[in-house]
Amino acid sequence: MTDRHWTIKAREFTNCNCAYGCPCQFNALPTHGHCQAVVGMEIDRGHHGHTKLDGLRFAGIFSWPGAIHEGKGQVVVIIEERATPAQREALLRILSGLDTEPGATIFQVFSTTLEKVHDPVFAPIDFEVDIDARKARLVVPGLIEGRGEPILNSVTGAEHRARIDIPDGFEYSIAEMGRGWTKTVGAIPLNLSDSYGQFAHVHLCESGIVR
Repeated sequence: MTDRHWTIKAREFTNCNCAYGCPCQFNALPTHGHCQAVVGMEIDRGHHGHTKLDGLRFAGIFSWPGAIHEGKGQVVVIIEERATPAQREALLRILSGLDTEPGATIFQVFSTTLEKVHDPVFAPIDFEVDIDARKARLVVPGLIEGRGEPILNSVTGAEHRARIDIPDGFEYSIAEMGRGWTKTVGAIPLNLSDSYGQFAHVHLCESGIVR
């Protein structure tokens, strides 16, 4: 039997079209009635079966016409081009939720809401994220250009820090809140401006968050 056990310990930046705080994190409907999001991750340590995933980066461009749980979404997955064929297959299986318990991770949950999965893209990914500083940069040449920054106090201009703590989540336990700007082209063109930014350490396996 093929070993489908996997785990990834990664750093993440997410920018979506909702207001700061993101209603999804509170089981509320999206700010503008629909959801658009761009996600970037870098795996510090990880594996899928016997395939190591250390140091690899991946990204995703998502769009749903309504709330995520209402479905009919679409996605473009981008995997760093230097990944070997085995690593590409491993990441695609993880990101598609194929080797994950139902409802255990954001990858598996999102997979159930997608109507259109575009062909994966293998390309260079320039990704930097400092979670404590709430700063990030995500660039896939010709496809994604995004950045994340701290929220600023509207009176003093000082950096404002807020966090979301979800003890029983399927993506992270604690995420730093910020804001982001991202433009994408191609199958899912987006233009996100000064909207929800999320910076988080992610530690997942086929059974959910590793605690």
